[in-house]
Amino acid sequence: MCHVYASTAPERYECTTRSVRLQGSVTSVRLENEFWEILDLLARDQQLSTGQFISELYGEVMATKGTVPNLASMLRVACAVHLHIRAEPAVRRA
Repeated sequence: MCHVYASTAPERYECTTRSVRLQGSVTSVRLENEFWEILDLLARDQQLSTGQFISELYGEVMATKGTVPNLASMLRVACAVHLHIRAEPAVRRA
C-alpha cells in the first residue's frame, strides 16, 4: 500500500509559486504541483482561470469567516474537501 505513495513522481510534490490577485492586491502562493493541478481542474469546471477561481474562493471565505489566516493551507484543504466529496459516491457504492 505505501508503495503507491512512496513511488509518486517527485514532480507532483515539488512546489511552484504563482501570483494571484485578491481584492485588488497581488500575492504569491506556493503550493505543491499536485494541488495546483487540482485547482486548475476546479477552475476549469467553473469556467474560470485558476486565479479567478482562487479569488472567488478567497472572497467567499472572507465573507463568511472574515479572515483567511493562511491562504495556502486554505487552498490545500479546499482541494482535500473536493477529493473527499468526489470519493463519497464510491464509498457509498462499496
